[in-house]
Amino acid sequence: MRTVPAGGRTGLVLFASCLAQFMVVLDVSIVNVALPSMRDALGFDAEGLAWVINAYTLAFAGFLLLGGRAADLFGRRRVFLVGLGLFGLASLIGGLANHPALLLAARAVQGLGGAVLSPASLAILQTTYPEGAARSRAFGWWAAMGGIGGAAGGLAGGVLVGLLSWRWIFLVNVPVVAVTAVLTLAVVRETRDESRPRLDVAGAVLVTSGLVALVYGVVSLESEPWVSLSVLGATAVAAVLLTAFVLTQLRSRRPLVPLSVFRIRSVSTANVVILLITSAMFSMWFFVSLHMQDVLGFDALTAGLAFLPQSFSVVIGSQISSRLLPRVGPRAVLVGGGTATAAGFAWFAFLTPTTSWAAGVLGPGIAVTLGIGLVFPAVTTAATTGVPGGLAGLVSGLVTTSRQIGGAVGLSVLSTLAAAHTAALVAAGTAAPVAQTAGTTRAFAVSAVVVAAAVVVALFVPAPRRVEDQEPARV
Repeated sequence: MRTVPAGGRTGLVLFASCLAQFMVVLDVSIVNVALPSMRDALGFDAEGLAWVINAYTLAFAGFLLLGGRAADLFGRRRVFLVGLGLFGLASLIGGLANHPALLLAARAVQGLGGAVLSPASLAILQTTYPEGAARSRAFGWWAAMGGIGGAAGGLAGGVLVGLLSWRWIFLVNVPVVAVTAVLTLAVVRETRDESRPRLDVAGAVLVTSGLVALVYGVVSLESEPWVSLSVLGATAVAAVLLTAFVLTQLRSRRPLVPLSVFRIRSVSTANVVILLITSAMFSMWFFVSLHMQDVLGFDALTAGLAFLPQSFSVVIGSQISSRLLPRVGPRAVLVGGGTATAAGFAWFAFLTPTTSWAAGVLGPGIAVTLGIGLVFPAVTTAATTGVPGGLAGLVSGLVTTSRQIGGAVGLSVLSTLAAAHTAALVAAGTAAPVAQTAGTTRAFAVSAVVVAAAVVVALFVPAPRRVEDQEPARV
């Protein structure tokens, strides 16, 4: 793949890309702590309040593939700046919203901006850094920002709501977006697919609608049973639309997603690995947060602070991964990181209501997040190595879509499984803390099995080819 020298300013390119990724992931989780304040200020009912989260998730997951392909076709820097603009404007409107409908609309546009930003930021790194140690280090930091953003949401939300107001969880994005945009204009060079194909409009409509329907069906599981019309109807619509999308891609002369990309073994296996691992990973933040607050009695700020060791572990794992990748290749790192994550979940499965945070949460949490830190740069490297430059944004969108869909499906399925087990125990007369912990540990045991399956799939990632340790060209 042809890379574009950044005039000796590749560190600033990396900083801009990582800052955007941090914002996108942070805004998935930062709203949780602020939900009660939003409810009181704007008069949300319980169902409407859930859509403060779901509106973002729906737009983000639904438009990722389109956002990644748009970056290839129309220019990665240009699309990145459009995403920043959408994200910043939506954050401003959300922070000033005086009606529930306006806030939900702002959250949906935020998700759309994130769906453009995330794959474009990764594609910028892929086309800036040549294959080798330099790209591995860049991917390591980019992956670490995603992990830190997910872990820091609770803490950042608690601090902003406690010291200022819920509005600042949105307004704080505005100056960050402005700084990122100025930096991007100064240091990021424009790249795009040199063949300049046209956008496959029919494919774009089908895949976006299909993914939105799929995620809608998944998030409906949080409040509806499996056999409800909302879940089954949305899933059926998603199946029809996504099947039609595949058929149109097979017949299209300029497909939105050339299906031949899945014949690249590293791409297909890496996407399966990240789909499985994130289906377990997203649930960890959810279950551990509930356990610390409902069973151990932590308040929101203390629970946020208790996640700090896990945030550091993600960073440490990502940096170890970026240094190992040029030497041993992604397969070995994926297997090692996945094994650590599976072991952490298996350790979590022995949690009891009387186990302290230090004895029952700290150790397995570090094992899981250290493994995740190892996995994320490796899976990104595996999915993008050897991919033609014109598909950089598309492949980046595929990886991010797999991660988002895996997280949404995993969280819904595991939380439903845990809730059903907890409810059965409570009905049988078991004390609430014991029943809740039993539901949580069952979910963790299933997570351990799912991640172990991801390790098996990782064994099929192609062995590394020798790549010289190149640094980006400097002027």
